[in-house]
Amino acid sequence: MRKAAIPGFGTDSGLSPAGSWLDIEKIASVELSSEDSHHPFERALRTDTEDGWKASFPGPQLIRLRFDHPQSIKRIHLEFREEEVDRSQEIALFATTGASRKELVRQQWVFSQRGATAEVEDYFFDLNDVTTLEIEIIRGDTTSMSLHR
Repeated sequence: MRKAAIPGFGTDSGLSPAGSWLDIEKIASVELSSEDSHHPFERALRTDTEDGWKASFPGPQLIRLRFDHPQSIKRIHLEFREEEVDRSQEIALFATTGASRKELVRQQWVFSQRGATAEVEDYFFDLNDVTTLEIEIIRGDTTSMSLHR
């Protein structure tokens, strides 16, 4: 019998190695609607901490990454965590290329202390010439974010 693996279907086998993630701290500036000084945005970009970024006040939040040079993005990895209260959350992800801003994803989920306290999402795209990436968080804090070329 002839067999072949199907990369990326149901396993991590199709995911690129960590070395090909964009170094956001070096290639972009970030604009934030708010930031808790004890949980700065830089922590959301690092794998050596689980603290992540937190807003300084509750309510809708906006994270805007402005790239120094247009980027190609193939994957966006997001992690959200809520360990204190049961609540729902909605996020919307946008990419700007040239003068065009496009909504990529809009998603809702519910955090529950008796069940799901974390949400991990991997979104796969074929985006070229991205100048700005935005995440609107209707409620909540983001813990981790990675962009893949």
